[in-house]
Amino acid sequence: MATAPPPPVGTDSEGNLNLPSNPQFFGKMDPNHRHATAIVNGEIITGTDIDQRYALFANANAGKLTPEEQTRLRAQVLRNLIDETLEIQEAKSADITVESDEVDQRFAYVAQQNMGKDPAALETYLGTIGSSGASLKRQIRGEIAWQHLLRKNVQPFINVSDAEVREMLDRMKADKGTQEFHLGEIYLAATDETKPAILANATKIVEQLRKGGSFVAYARQYSQASTAAVGGDLGWIRLGQLPGPIAAAASGMGPGQLAGPIEVPGGYSIIYVIDKRQVMTADPRDAILSLKQISISFVKGTPERDAAARASTFATMVKDIHGCGQVDAAAAKIGASVVANDQIKARDLPVALQDTILKLAVGEATPPFGSVEDGVRVLLLCGRDDPKVDNGPSFDQLQTQLEDDRVNKRAQTYLRDLRRDAVIEYN
Repeated sequence: MATAPPPPVGTDSEGNLNLPSNPQFFGKMDPNHRHATAIVNGEIITGTDIDQRYALFANANAGKLTPEEQTRLRAQVLRNLIDETLEIQEAKSADITVESDEVDQRFAYVAQQNMGKDPAALETYLGTIGSSGASLKRQIRGEIAWQHLLRKNVQPFINVSDAEVREMLDRMKADKGTQEFHLGEIYLAATDETKPAILANATKIVEQLRKGGSFVAYARQYSQASTAAVGGDLGWIRLGQLPGPIAAAASGMGPGQLAGPIEVPGGYSIIYVIDKRQVMTADPRDAILSLKQISISFVKGTPERDAAARASTFATMVKDIHGCGQVDAAAAKIGASVVANDQIKARDLPVALQDTILKLAVGEATPPFGSVEDGVRVLLLCGRDDPKVDNGPSFDQLQTQLEDDRVNKRAQTYLRDLRRDAVIEYN
């Protein structure tokens, strides 16, 4: 009877890595040192590529990065560029061509939506911070190439049956009134061997986000989920659709709150709650309001006692207003200014004002608020159109959402396989 061959050197009987707890290295090596450039399957990533991409991201932190964080970011930028190169190479091997017009359109959209600039102004701005339009366009090209590749090589093999969608719709109806979250996610993949380093990196990212870093910018640069291209936006999702650890963390969170790093299968996630609402229930914050703002200002240097006296007169005047039709005349008597807005959503108001406004009857005003420096004002509710009941996603919308989730999971495996098979030389 033939005996089974011995396991490969360095593995146990089940093929798992058999690593010593206190390894002895042969030769000199600094494990914290990594060369700045690399060759990925024969394609060179230059020091300039890294410098310009690093500048693009470091600028978002307004110079707040410590030397240790700068080193970590440069290492992450190199990893991102390697992944980006692999994605572009794989797309090319699949005969996928990304047209320059498509890249230019996305570049113009980023310029307008993220920075309020036209493409030419953005090109100039990027040059002033040590980056370039070419660097950002290469990132965009990689994102588009990967999206096209997934549509060709992954999406056709993803199947969500009608029965699955109907079952999900039935669960949603049963869950009517429960919470639904609009989430952003930064996902960092990790193996058992890389967990400590990835956890440390994720912790640093959370620290920077809590200091005011842009979640969208960090997601685009760091996240290894396919949603990185849209700043980590997961859309509206119910807790039951999330991995248990993420659902547990999000359940007690409110809009604007951050959680993480959270250990999930395959790595770590950082979660940001963009908004929340109740499933298939009209959200009062979606009411369209007609408001008039009445305000007074104070000359610089006005004594606090004089300001308080005028604010008291202002408050008395507001109490005597009965309906928006009397606002302009009443305001003119004490030199107050009036600004009207007939199409503003309650959710677009500062959070501190939303509940107060939604409790008002038409014709009522908020208590005066403000300061000597900023002036005192009130908001008067002139009209309110309540939102219609949200009937939830349609059959097709839910089917697309489930398909996207499965594509995302398959994409992570796809990229992992590309990394495993790549020939990468560090110069």
